[in-house]
Amino acid sequence: MKKVNQNLSEVNAEMLLHYLYPEMDEKWTVEHLGVFYRNFNSDLIGYDEETGELQVARDSYTKLLPAGMLFSDNALRGKEQKTKISALNERQKLLRDTFQPFDNISFQRRIGIERKVSDLLDSKLNYVLTTFFHYDIKAEQNPYIRQLACLLPMVCDIRGDYRLIRNILSVLFGCEVKCTIGRYSKTDHTRVWIPKVTYEFLVEGLTPEGYKEMDTAVHEVRDFIQEWFFPFDTMLIAVIKWHNQSWNDARHWLLDYNTELKK
Repeated sequence: MKKVNQNLSEVNAEMLLHYLYPEMDEKWTVEHLGVFYRNFNSDLIGYDEETGELQVARDSYTKLLPAGMLFSDNALRGKEQKTKISALNERQKLLRDTFQPFDNISFQRRIGIERKVSDLLDSKLNYVLTTFFHYDIKAEQNPYIRQLACLLPMVCDIRGDYRLIRNILSVLFGCEVKCTIGRYSKTDHTRVWIPKVTYEFLVEGLTPEGYKEMDTAVHEVRDFIQEWFFPFDTMLIAVIKWHNQSWNDARHWLLDYNTELKK
């Protein structure tokens, strides 16, 4: 069973699972471990997408039952403590199994609500982008640009923040991105320089096909960022690099993806 990153401690289970596995909204079997675990774990403790089992830090419907249905005040008094504890555990398990369908139905209904909310937010985002930015996100084919387009309503806070954009690109492409800020001029003698920002995507071991595919995606993203998130007088360069090898590496050296050897 997979564990959930602690950075997602404030994300509820329904939102996270609907985002990761929307096709499994009605297939989850939930186990409630109790709110005690909420102090030490995220709402979603663990999950298995193959079996559909998951654990959450919440109380189940059995928590609503009177305490007398589980045990009495004198349940553990007297001899044969191990036998009595075993009997209590069996009774608790029987009650959990009895109420398991109610827990599952309740969780699946909450995921259904999350699905409706997600659809409404998508409709709202599409309306905002179409009305105020004249941008049709539904017609966008590049998956990276589709995610970047969601940030357009916050473009005023992002535009010109080159290092923030570097972090966004790093998360978007799942690789390290190096940012270099400099200046550029078409002549050697000038008093007016053009700001230049270079983003280097450090990706190791791409095949020629993989490089070509990623290079196309990166250039399309570069054009989108240049249009929406960069000041009009700033030059933007985006390239894919691989220069993490050590000078002492005895393997065959690749100078770079963008380097050509000529005789």
